[in-house]
Amino acid sequence: MLAFTKHARARLQQRGIPQDVVDELLDFGQEIHSHHGSSVLYFDRQARERLRRTRGDAEYRRLESHLNAFAVVGRQGQIVTVGHRTRRVNRA
Repeated sequence: MLAFTKHARARLQQRGIPQDVVDELLDFGQEIHSHHGSSVLYFDRQARERLRRTRGDAEYRRLESHLNAFAVVGRQGQIVTVGHRTRRVNRA
């Protein structure tokens, strides 16, 4: 498990994202690299399917409303911020 910055902990609480959603992002999330040296983790269709197969339907349904979450992991390996995706992820 990665450490959270103070900012990330505040955003987690403010945005109502459960800690276990971030844990699942770390285990199953798709990772893309930003041009700032950080990585963004999010649930794409394949990640959601891996989560469902591994954790089961009941756990998936419990987390489903939060699967639009993302996490930004900084260069030092800390979670810098978390939030809800409102747009598609640009993979280019």
